[in-house]
Amino acid sequence: MAFKPLHDRVLVKRVESDEKTKGGLIIPDSAKEKPAEGEVVAVGDGARKDSGELIAPAVKAGDRVLFGKWSGTEVTLDGEELLIMKESDIMGIIG
Repeated sequence: MAFKPLHDRVLVKRVESDEKTKGGLIIPDSAKEKPAEGEVVAVGDGARKDSGELIAPAVKAGDRVLFGKWSGTEVTLDGEELLIMKESDIMGIIG
């Protein structure tokens, strides 16, 4: 894929959630919530301070992250559903 986000934006692929509950019940697709967890696919160069100095992004491609439920804009690139969001919408990196 040849897509590079601009500025402080991040391209994220959602991680699929489990199809069963802990008790073993199967969850149908219509009842599943979209996961708020994903893998960073691409990262922009970073934000700029008022002075013009570049602020390097804290995440990198391959990081597994948590983000807000309504964060980002859904896009389809090369037949794959992805999210484009600002780095500030990411709550943290899963170690």
